[in-house]
Amino acid sequence: MGTSSVQNQQHMQLSHLLQRFLLVRKKTEDLCSPLAVEDFSLSGTEDTSPAKWHLAHTSWFFENFALRNYQHAFEGFRPEFNFLFNSYYKQIGTYLPKNKRGILSRPSTDEILLYRHHVTNEILNLGHKIDPEEEGNLIRVLEIGINHEQQHQELLLMDIKRSFYENPLRPHYHSEVYSRSEVEPSEWRTFHSGLVKIGVPLEFQEFSYDNEKDQHQVWIEDFALASHLVTNDEYMCFMDDGGYENPKYWLSDGWEFKEKEKWEHPLYWEKNGSRWWTMSLSGMVPLELSSPVVHVSFYEAMAFAKWKGCRLPTEAEWETAARLERIDGDFLENSSLEPVAIPDRYEVFSQIHGSVWEWTQSSFHPYPRFEPIHFGMSEYNEKFMCNQFVMRGGSCLTPKAHYRLTYRNFYYPHQRWMYAGIRLAKDIL
Repeated sequence: MGTSSVQNQQHMQLSHLLQRFLLVRKKTEDLCSPLAVEDFSLSGTEDTSPAKWHLAHTSWFFENFALRNYQHAFEGFRPEFNFLFNSYYKQIGTYLPKNKRGILSRPSTDEILLYRHHVTNEILNLGHKIDPEEEGNLIRVLEIGINHEQQHQELLLMDIKRSFYENPLRPHYHSEVYSRSEVEPSEWRTFHSGLVKIGVPLEFQEFSYDNEKDQHQVWIEDFALASHLVTNDEYMCFMDDGGYENPKYWLSDGWEFKEKEKWEHPLYWEKNGSRWWTMSLSGMVPLELSSPVVHVSFYEAMAFAKWKGCRLPTEAEWETAARLERIDGDFLENSSLEPVAIPDRYEVFSQIHGSVWEWTQSSFHPYPRFEPIHFGMSEYNEKFMCNQFVMRGGSCLTPKAHYRLTYRNFYYPHQRWMYAGIRLAKDIL
């Protein structure tokens, strides 16, 4: 392919990417539209960030990694924003600690929206004026930035829900009617031992994060994976059987953390009389027993699995199994914003894509031949490859356009505010 053909192809790719950039930027702002002005500064716990911080940080990302590097005579919107809205990039400079983000009454939400619109317009101008020799690099940076913003769309909604839960009024983010439905009992799908390939090849051209590469072989033993996610009524049986009081089911660190935090049930559950309720983005709603259990930690998932005489899958087992199901689950585009029971929309594994992230027993570590993201973003994933566990499958807050079979999400084992659930695995003897 000649030089002019390559440049024409890159130019078309950049044009398409700028259109997607605009749609993603608008979606983030649309997700904020139900909020009152006071809600934008709210941060209920040390895990969460205010909505306006998400709006600003995703703009800072494009400003710092795209405009600063490729715009001639770059001039930042406000120098102070480099400190306020850097998340954790130590190589770039100092930043406001996460637990201090809730003190930012200023800059105002209006100023942050001006900042967003400024950055959006500057990116569009840059895309139309960029030197053809730099188009390829800009494309890669924009791809990362767009996917980064889609990650923050999910975080934004998680954080709103967590912060609203701290309010005794339990505000509504949106109104949604929850319908009851019955699901068939879960079945075991069996897999034979052998070498399997997981991950993304280094040379693959479509976007993926650095932690998804390189594709490599993993040996798996005979195992079975549950066709359905663990439901609320199944988890309630664990609670009723004294699962939270019996240390034999718990990892030592998990038991200590459960005791310190006085866990007795998943996050957001509350009992009123004889009935359980749970916090949703529609406020407090009756617990739907047939829906997937959600907002459980890795420790709770491990304890439940042991109580059932099962275990959590490895991520190699999960990816091998999930290849059998088309990616057509409950994602952000469906607008349910909560995991719901879906009885018939599957062929082999119900809700293995979308609905809730599924804990695996695999620690978050680099794959063979791992190479960190370049363009100044080497800290994006690599620095977190310690003491965290992998979740797979996406959730009802994950944008479908952002999701891939090979996507590796990761959290600390005690965290519960993300949309995390359980799918059981077991060895075949």
